[in-house]
Amino acid sequence: MKPRQKKFVYIILALVALGTAIGLVLYALTNNISLYFTPTQVLNKEAPQGRGFRMGGLVVVDSVKRQSDGLTVHFSITDTAKSMPVVYKGFLPDLFKEGKGVVVHGKLEAGNVFRADEVLAKHDENYIAPEAAYAMKQAAKGQSAVNAASSVSAPAAK
Repeated sequence: MKPRQKKFVYIILALVALGTAIGLVLYALTNNISLYFTPTQVLNKEAPQGRGFRMGGLVVVDSVKRQSDGLTVHFSITDTAKSMPVVYKGFLPDLFKEGKGVVVHGKLEAGNVFRADEVLAKHDENYIAPEAAYAMKQAAKGQSAVNAASSVSAPAAK
């Protein structure tokens, strides 16, 4: 083989190896991506079924119920439009409080109950995840549009 042909073969092999490496990295990333949804999106069936994802919003006041085992906690998360029940077994973060922002990671179970395997509480008095703030604003807009449409009365008969 001529030196020029050897270089060509090495370049082709390097490109194949690079393509394989990029493909493996992308495949690994798609399996580890955890998408973020609001309770409204979950209840509208926009969240993946049978796969883990993140859901965030505010902990509904007076919704936190602890079981006698001391580890299992039931609570609800709202985006101000709809609420979703959550079950979590484990220790809650110190900043977890009713009426405050929270992000949970887990899967949706039968009966529209979210089984969380991780609970993340906000870290600052004024902080809310940008995605959560945007989603809550969109949910509030959608809810106010529904309320406005239902409050419009029919035109008077002549």
